[in-house]
Amino acid sequence: MKAIDIDVGGTFTDLVLTWDDRRITAKAPTTPYDLSVGFLDVLTDGAEQVGLAIDELLPRVEIVRYSTTVAMNRLIERKGPRLGLITTEGHEDAVLIGRGAQWTDGTRISERRNVAVQNKPAPLVTRDMIAGVRERVDSFGAVLRPLDEDDVRRKLRTLVDGGARAIAVSLLWSFANPAHERRIREIIREEYRSYHVGYLPVVLSHEVVAKVGEYERTMTAILDAYLQSSIKAEMETTWDQLRDHGYRGSFLLTHNTGGSAEIFKTTASRTYNGGPISGLMGSFHIGKALGYRNVIASDVGGTSFDLGMVVDASVRSYEFRPIIDKWMVGISMLQSTTMGAGGGSIAWINELLGGRLEVGPRSAGSYPGPACYDLGGTEPTVTDADVVLGYIAPDGYFDGRMPLHREKAVEAIESRIAKPLGLPVDEAAALIRRIVEQNMASAIKREVHLRGYHPEDFVLFAFGGGGPTHVAGYGADVPTSVIFPQAPVFSALGSSVMDIMHVYERSRRLLFLNGMTQAFTDDYEAYNAPIREMIAQAEADLVSEGLNPAQALFSVELDMLYGGQVQVKRVASPLLQINSPAEAQAVYDEFEREYSEAFSPHVVNKPGGAYIENIVVKATVPTEKLVLPEREIGGTDPGAARVSTREAYWPEHGRRSETPVYTFDTLAPGNRVDGPALVEAHFTTIVVPPGKSLTIDEHGLGLLQNRPVATARAAAAVLEGARA
Repeated sequence: MKAIDIDVGGTFTDLVLTWDDRRITAKAPTTPYDLSVGFLDVLTDGAEQVGLAIDELLPRVEIVRYSTTVAMNRLIERKGPRLGLITTEGHEDAVLIGRGAQWTDGTRISERRNVAVQNKPAPLVTRDMIAGVRERVDSFGAVLRPLDEDDVRRKLRTLVDGGARAIAVSLLWSFANPAHERRIREIIREEYRSYHVGYLPVVLSHEVVAKVGEYERTMTAILDAYLQSSIKAEMETTWDQLRDHGYRGSFLLTHNTGGSAEIFKTTASRTYNGGPISGLMGSFHIGKALGYRNVIASDVGGTSFDLGMVVDASVRSYEFRPIIDKWMVGISMLQSTTMGAGGGSIAWINELLGGRLEVGPRSAGSYPGPACYDLGGTEPTVTDADVVLGYIAPDGYFDGRMPLHREKAVEAIESRIAKPLGLPVDEAAALIRRIVEQNMASAIKREVHLRGYHPEDFVLFAFGGGGPTHVAGYGADVPTSVIFPQAPVFSALGSSVMDIMHVYERSRRLLFLNGMTQAFTDDYEAYNAPIREMIAQAEADLVSEGLNPAQALFSVELDMLYGGQVQVKRVASPLLQINSPAEAQAVYDEFEREYSEAFSPHVVNKPGGAYIENIVVKATVPTEKLVLPEREIGGTDPGAARVSTREAYWPEHGRRSETPVYTFDTLAPGNRVDGPALVEAHFTTIVVPPGKSLTIDEHGLGLLQNRPVATARAAAAVLEGARA
């Protein structure tokens, strides 16, 4: 198998090149002005490691998988086109009104506390660019009011004259009968031809989300229309570069559902958060191979800290209220948490809170970057603190290809943090690290506890360029942290072991269990028909991508709830089709089991009946999984891997001391490095503070744990003797 997996982050672009039985890794700075430049840089690096030029490598590659945060970045920057929205007359204000406390969507808990300053987000479509047209379809798909085509043409012209550069169409109950939405698109094409210079992209809500929920469906269509042109431009450039250099295979984009699809079969909103989801799926597949059923996946990048959970060997936990940026959407999204904390997070003093030191959420990004990059950045960042403390060697950063300027980092921290707080530079730098690590630790505690679990029941996968450097600080409540040799490119590695998966959803309200009679539905066709249609669509999509549908595994998930309750639970159906009461019973039993585990057996409400809200079909094409090497466990002495010493500041000791430095690649299974120590790997440094130890297991992975009590006491005695 020859495959390329790319993860484009805010600071670095990561590559995992699968070349038969080899997995080659590389990194290059992300180039925000043109992502294809960073893409070619990292690809050139990977090709050189194989001993080939790009033009020789790409024709032999079978598949390219790409995770991107372009959608996230464009929303943050609000750089989309001016939009027009066509909806049903009388419902023009629905997206402006929102659902519930719309002002809380996408905000952090700390932001919600100050209610007085909260406002609804500025709409992506202003009220003057929303047009209601004369038509009406009811919830059963019956046409109550035919579409007035003349009215559509008049209002379309008004939107275009108002500057619309893309049109979203979302009519009431269009997923039950999409005829009017389709006709509106035909009218737009009649008025504004696709071959004209002023071509208008058109997004129909029933094609984006065929589910109930007017607000969520409309917002998903709006987001797709808003993001389509910018993502199209970014992806087209990269796609053209691949083709120009001889690549002829599939180009897949990672989805926030945990699946992936061809660029020609992907909507913009489904690529949102693709990188973190790749890391989560990698944690699932690799954790399964290692025998870990419960994993916390933590990714510390240059801009953000991303967090996800594998529970009981499953990632099938979806956002109850999926949010993209500031808006609730109707698409399925795996649960993950992102916060502004990473190597580029800027440390600053909050004068409004009495001169309190805060870190993030603003980031220096890749340009100008931290002060130590010496590219014009003057504000102190987490990376600057790591350099000042001696944890990162200035001449070894980015595998030695990007020398850092320690004096610039010292100057930034001293002038902006240390002097205002009246602290020595080392203490100020240590405080920056402690604050950002506490923020990360709080996110882990909140995520784990609020979902009803205990941190001690999990292992923590620490990846991203900053994960190994900070995990000792943010993973204190989890007994074991696992560090991979490929940690800096783990999301791209996760993409390489992900299955190709397409997800199809359709709203279908069905009374599955009658509360009065306790009888299951006998209308099997109402259940089976949409599943057959979605499977047929999946098979057609797989064929168009050059994949064999016979190799696909199909599965069904159901959004179900009890009558009289609002909590919907997505459950895995044990069957693709239902054709007998016994098969209906099997589906219900699975629903009751998963519902009980999620909410408690005490809220099971069979007398209220059970309903199906949505039907989800997944088409999965399995891919080759990572084969972990196994080596014999040897002695604990890591002396053979020790390369030097470096002066570093340890807050636990309150002073600087000469610290042993080891090379991760040369540590052998069984070796144990006791802190304080620094272990250098490609593109990252593992910080082992006092009281911790790093042990290499049979797979060559680092296990960071608390040191054995006897060893820790002996070390403390030696330290006391030295002080005396």
